[in-house]
Amino acid sequence: MFLLGTLVNGLLIIIGTLIGKLLNRIPESMKTTVMYAIGLSVMVLGLQMGLKSDNFLIVIISLVLGAVFGELMQLDERLNQLGLWLERKLGSTKLGSTGKGSISEGFVTATLIFVIGAMAIIGALDSGIRGDHDVLYTKGIIDGFTSIILTTTLGIGVIFSAIPVLLYQGIIALFATQIDRLVPQLLMDQFIVEMTATGGIMIFAIGLNLTGLAKIKVANLLPAIVVTGIIVTILYQYHLFV
Repeated sequence: MFLLGTLVNGLLIIIGTLIGKLLNRIPESMKTTVMYAIGLSVMVLGLQMGLKSDNFLIVIISLVLGAVFGELMQLDERLNQLGLWLERKLGSTKLGSTGKGSISEGFVTATLIFVIGAMAIIGALDSGIRGDHDVLYTKGIIDGFTSIILTTTLGIGVIFSAIPVLLYQGIIALFATQIDRLVPQLLMDQFIVEMTATGGIMIFAIGLNLTGLAKIKVANLLPAIVVTGIIVTILYQYHLFV
């Protein structure tokens, strides 16, 4: 079953969120300190990913063009509107969230953290092509523990991040055979390297937001992933890899 890894990943996010909800009654000062700890950890993770690039110029161009497209499409605003719509439909008090916009913030932040990164693509491809779910099982465990921590500070909105994770990884797994047939291995390897680095910068930006050092509309940078794929494909076609 090629969707098994994706389903387990989504389930572990849900379980982690529910566990985090049980731990939600910690003192406010402790929540603040935990939030700083999460933010710093996410920033270090983002730096590690960002430094994996073989050609950082690709990352810079991708982020700049991605930011332009993202601003034009207002992706950050649309994601937040979706989160606020969920909050209105389900009711923040009914879900036990604290404060206006907490569902939206938890949903958007967790979605970006769980979706950005190479493990989602590599794992989904392995699931779809070889029926090997080990990468997604590992990612699911990491996401599960992360969702516990995020829920204690950002609230129950984290649970809804399981939906885009299921859709994103599920679509890749569904078309994995076609992707493997059409995309040469060298091109895929190069794309994953540069996509990981580009995504790492976004992860770093999320860390800055969590620590309160900045307020970056990270969702508006998401088109950079697509731009990275286009640039890498052009370089591959013209044998310009360095």
